[in-house]
Amino acid sequence: MSVPLLDLNAQHEPIRKDILAAIERVIDKNSYILGEEVKILEERVAAYCQARCGIGVSSGTDALLVSLMALGLGPDDEVITTPLSFFATAGCITRVGATPVFVDVEPDTLNLDPQKIQAAITPRTRAIVPVHLYGQCADMDPILEIAAEHELVVIEDAAQAIGAEYKDRRRAGSIGNIGCLSFFPSKNLGALGDGGMVVTNDEALADRVRLLRTQGGRPKYYHQAVGGNFRLDTLQASVLNVKLSYLDQWTSMRQQNAMRYEQLFTQYQLTGNDPVHLPPAVYRDSQVPHYHIYNQFIIRVPKRDALREFLKEQKIGAEIYYPVPLHLQECYASLGYVPGDLPQAEKACQENLGIPIYPELTLDQQETVVRAIAEFFDR
Repeated sequence: MSVPLLDLNAQHEPIRKDILAAIERVIDKNSYILGEEVKILEERVAAYCQARCGIGVSSGTDALLVSLMALGLGPDDEVITTPLSFFATAGCITRVGATPVFVDVEPDTLNLDPQKIQAAITPRTRAIVPVHLYGQCADMDPILEIAAEHELVVIEDAAQAIGAEYKDRRRAGSIGNIGCLSFFPSKNLGALGDGGMVVTNDEALADRVRLLRTQGGRPKYYHQAVGGNFRLDTLQASVLNVKLSYLDQWTSMRQQNAMRYEQLFTQYQLTGNDPVHLPPAVYRDSQVPHYHIYNQFIIRVPKRDALREFLKEQKIGAEIYYPVPLHLQECYASLGYVPGDLPQAEKACQENLGIPIYPELTLDQQETVVRAIAEFFDR
């Protein structure tokens, strides 16, 4: 049995008619740029994230970029962030002229380690960008305390974490000064192309983001600032408005799949210290305060690359998130990091493997995945 890493056909087929009808409504109105569907989505996503304001933008990358721009970050500024993330987290810091300062991650959640932040702060530090990696919130309270002590802004990279909750049910994106979401097709709430959103409780900051997403012009052709073309397409917003109604259901299905994986890995005697480490088990009805939405289900294994090739031979999808930590990327060689500087992130990049977790995954498919992993380690 083949098991894809992600099966969007399985997601789209039951709601295909609704998606097509939504697209047709946009075509009939001929309102393709910042149309009514965008405004509706902004209000709905902001409310979902427990934020006052939502600003639809062209991608998760542009959500990060325009947020950094709106906060006035630039040359001579340093921004503390994690080395274990998609490249845009650091790339956008560099694009505004600031310098990323990488701090190691926690060994269990693989999120930014708050205990390592204080030592990285200098007189040039202006912001902290925690990433809610794989769908679980970073430990935000100590991060916010450090930020308040040093008068820093906190930009949440919640690209993988829409609906994830922290402690007293605070939702990702609305905990810091500003939050950044991605609607890339593989995300829990995915468009049919690129899309993103900025969420914040700061009305003035939201207004600045709105200005910058339309070339810094208000009214049209009168420019108060140099912005960019960061607009969310109305067609994508119409699709997302259909999908948003199903998001809680899909999240619950992902969590059920995570629980089934835990049972199956135990059944096949793969858990414990060797050979498979599972992500922390976090569900809404548990006593653990961090509510995981499982954008990815990441196992940590020895011989990771060989296992991935074996699964590929068995027609089972698997992906490495991420093979090279950001501080060791070639483009950041000038920052002076060397192997061994951030050991937890480096170790994770050697062991991490994402396996299928999408909502429509069946028990038979999950058993196929775990059985294949067991076969690999029994060889």
